[in-house]
Amino acid sequence: MTDALLREILEQTLDDHRLSRSERRALRSTLEDFIRDEASQRKCHQTAFELARNTIDQVNSSAVLEWLEDVSQVIRQAAAPANPNTDAEVIFSPGDHCWQRIAGLLKTSRQSVDICVFTITDDRITSAILDAHGRKVAVRIITDNEKAFDKGSDIERLARAGVDVCVDQTQHHMHHKFAIFDRRRLLTGSYNWTRSAAVNNEENFIIVDDVRLRTSFQNEFDRLWKEYSTF
Repeated sequence: MTDALLREILEQTLDDHRLSRSERRALRSTLEDFIRDEASQRKCHQTAFELARNTIDQVNSSAVLEWLEDVSQVIRQAAAPANPNTDAEVIFSPGDHCWQRIAGLLKTSRQSVDICVFTITDDRITSAILDAHGRKVAVRIITDNEKAFDKGSDIERLARAGVDVCVDQTQHHMHHKFAIFDRRRLLTGSYNWTRSAAVNNEENFIIVDDVRLRTSFQNEFDRLWKEYSTF
């Protein structure tokens, strides 16, 4: 797509100073083919801002700015799938690879770790959590209330050590197994943080730095933390 065609497409969406749902979908699909790097993404933003600047006046200023905000959001969304810096890995159990990778992420965390897992009984992972807490990393744990009192559960030990712990207080299970490290890396999968998962079970998790996935999981963690903290 040429720069002239990009301008023409954006001008068509600006005719009525609004971006409809169908226009949004069509524009994103078009831009996903056009945006290949930061330079092409920047070109989209520059063209949109230039069109807005040339169109805006006292009468339509609010509508044009709203259009510009919508277009900018679509540009960012269209650029995300082309991001070459997204990194991901997958790890399977049984074996030592899963718990060692979790411990490694805890060891390298510097600011925050948000953990949302059904149960924690693996002392090796618990030791890594306590080490992070001792280094002043802000650790928060959400877990299931019933599993927290199972034999071998490390939740009480972690809470006594001063780690922020929040448990599900409903009649249902909080069955998630994910963690977010420094609000940058997401770990999620079937793997429970237990010895049996490491030694016996066929389990898995992935580690990914995709901003959209990480943001969705972070929002879910914050929602659950707020919900369970109200009990």
